[in-house]
Amino acid sequence: MNRRQFTTSTAAALAAANMATAARLPIKKAVLLGMIDEGATIADKFAVARDAGFDAMEVGNVPTMKEAEEIARASQSAKLPIHGIMNMEHWKSPLSSPEAGVPERTVESMKSSFEQAKLFGASTVLLVPAVVNGQVRYEEAWKRSQAHIRSLIPFAEKAKVIIAVENVWNKFLLSPMEMARYVDEFKSPWVRSYLDVGNMLLFGFPQDWVRTLGKNRIAKLHFKDFKFAKRQAEFVNLRDGELDWKAVHQALTEIGWSGYATVELNKGNAAYLKDVAQRVDLILNGA
Repeated sequence: MNRRQFTTSTAAALAAANMATAARLPIKKAVLLGMIDEGATIADKFAVARDAGFDAMEVGNVPTMKEAEEIARASQSAKLPIHGIMNMEHWKSPLSSPEAGVPERTVESMKSSFEQAKLFGASTVLLVPAVVNGQVRYEEAWKRSQAHIRSLIPFAEKAKVIIAVENVWNKFLLSPMEMARYVDEFKSPWVRSYLDVGNMLLFGFPQDWVRTLGKNRIAKLHFKDFKFAKRQAEFVNLRDGELDWKAVHQALTEIGWSGYATVELNKGNAAYLKDVAQRVDLILNGA
């Protein structure tokens, strides 16, 4: 190979590498039902999300199956699938609580969430596993929450729905290595991580979490963004904050992850949601 051939070959290889890095991620973009501030009915809100360009919806579990059936009909009418459900009891009644009867409320709510997820055809139930505070030590939160989650695994397996443990501002599971260990200790395919790429910005880097957790531990993604001033977080639109989206794109490309990413932002109308969907496209395209 002469110098010109070498130069041409090297340039082609670099171009190919750059194209591979910038290839669109095989991720479907979803939105939270609670973000849609337009539409008189639930069916209207599903139509707004579909028309804004989203591929799917994530919803919170509701008190009754009658309400869940209404949501299911709206999903079918709009031809917009529900990929996941968020448990709505876990903050109020954490599995780590030492108070008798409190964790059990979330356990029962999770069982209801599995039923609703099965009705929707959703593959995950998002769960905040524990809360560390002045009354609950870290080790206690770990042991108590794991015990309750283990009791739920048979219900998850029966429903064929994954328990997706999310990293949030609960002073618990503060590093990707801890999250990996926490999930691995269940030794079950029905417990995985729901990775919020914005929530660790105060104490870590999402691209590190992506690589450490790897393809098989991550069930779903949440997309959000923040700006920080004196360690105070300001909730901002995607790509307007401090999150390094190109680094996240590269990390997700490296591990070969595919699935659903749900935006978790402020409420807004149809025009706002369309803009958010376009911002997600830019992220997925590696812009």
